Amino acid sequence: QVQLVESGGGLVQAGGSLRLSCAASGFTFRGYAMGWFRQAPGKEREFVATLTWSGESTFYADSVKGRFTISRDNAKNTVSLQMNSLKPEDTAVYYCAAPGNPAVPAGMLVNPRHVGNWGQGTLVTVSS
Repeated sequence: QVQLVESGGGLVQAGGSLRLSCAASGFTFRGYAMGWFRQAPGKEREFVATLTWSGESTFYADSVKGRFTISRDNAKNTVSLQMNSLKPEDTAVYYCAAPGNPAVPAGMLVNPRHVGNWGQGTLVTVSS
């Protein structure tokens, strides 16, 4: 079955950096767009970033553009999120996401309705 396992969360001061990783298994990873979402306390889960199966095209939420970078390694079945210049408002549980089928492009994956599988999440806390 599909498994998405995130790692790399933690506590960091504002202005610092963290790198999240997601190890995927149970499906043909290189054929799927992938993404990252986050959910802050008391708020709905929101799109952060997605990328195409090749990694050549990426999409970012306006709130993270220029600070976060999504990437993937199809040889290792991993997708990563490099987060720089972190702000307290970036505090959230971060989720790795995969669509339910390979026909969902990265541009559609920005909508959580198109996510077929979620990881368990990793907590990122940014202190001021």
